[in-house]
Amino acid sequence: MVKDKLKNYKIVLASGSPRRQQFLKDLDLDFEIRLKEIEEVYPDNLQGVEITNYLAELKAKAFDGEISDNEILITSDTIVWLDNKALGKPKDYTDAFFILKSLSNATHEVITSVCFATKWKKETIFDVTKVTFNALTDDEIHYYLENYKPFDKAGAYGIQDWIGLIGISKIEGSYTNVVGLPTTLVYNYLISL
Repeated sequence: MVKDKLKNYKIVLASGSPRRQQFLKDLDLDFEIRLKEIEEVYPDNLQGVEITNYLAELKAKAFDGEISDNEILITSDTIVWLDNKALGKPKDYTDAFFILKSLSNATHEVITSVCFATKWKKETIFDVTKVTFNALTDDEIHYYLENYKPFDKAGAYGIQDWIGLIGISKIEGSYTNVVGLPTTLVYNYLISL
């Protein structure tokens, strides 16, 4: 359905995330992947969704002047937000352990922003999902880190992984947002073009 609506457009996904790529495939979209190395640094004064909006737009800005007339560039950024602090991807095993320890027995927000850029304009949408973890034991955290190596994931976890099956007691909002892309919002945006 969305494929017919977008037949005059070429979708370009600027993300190396296998999860985001799979979501676009699952939405029946034809797309091309174009990657650029971006230093994901943002001003210290930004909070929550301001951070993800800024980073999604920064990723799109790298393609300024390179987008063709019929192309729609999609960039995205996800953070885990806990106690007024952004938790990105862990630096290493120890960092991942302490991130998961801080999420244990607490509720955090997963915030994803998606920027749609054409030759003429940029528009950014976002979604926020609340996720509550049960209390996790140190052994459970070590098991997860050693067996699933979630070092490429914001908040050091994937809801679709083992830790999500045993550790998450409640989710309020979009599941796909927590995986990395709010597919309903993306679909609705594209269908409205």
